[in-house]
Amino acid sequence: MRTGLLGALVGLVISFALPIYAQQKDVADPQTTQKILALMKAVNDAQNNNDPAARVALYTRDAVFVTPDGGPIIGRQAIQKWFTDVYQWWHPKNSIHKVDGNAPHLIGTAGKELWATGEWSETGQGKAGELIPIKGYWLCIYVREGDDWKIRVMGGNATPDSVILINKSFATQPAATPSPTANPGTQ
Repeated sequence: MRTGLLGALVGLVISFALPIYAQQKDVADPQTTQKILALMKAVNDAQNNNDPAARVALYTRDAVFVTPDGGPIIGRQAIQKWFTDVYQWWHPKNSIHKVDGNAPHLIGTAGKELWATGEWSETGQGKAGELIPIKGYWLCIYVREGDDWKIRVMGGNATPDSVILINKSFATQPAATPSPTANPGTQ
């Protein structure tokens, strides 16, 4: 009786363990994961320093960046121009890009491409100087270039609440309309 119960219990444990193992097979090794986490820290540092050149140095020459407010931007030079323009009016601090599950996933079997998703958050300064905390989600495809990893594709969005906060602060205010009683001709 105990042997049958023990056998059933072992079978149950194995049936739960195999799917978990199968899900882990596409995860990058710990050394590669640390390199990707360091790369994302460098993204945060460049963002916090409002440094477009440092930011695009992390991308491949032919990278694609899908902006939260528009379409794809292709190539380092175009991506750098986009960040330069953004940093003219938005000065983010406390930028954090968290990798979901803290592990990127392998693409194919060569070990030269990875993908990851995650959340980002940062705080910027509004038009009137007020602090605006915003957040959203991102995705990246990374490729190995020699011993380094670079971003080939990055895209992201901002949550609806974040978009509302930014639009509220930076929207063009309507011009004041004169009061009918302020007209000297009606006095």
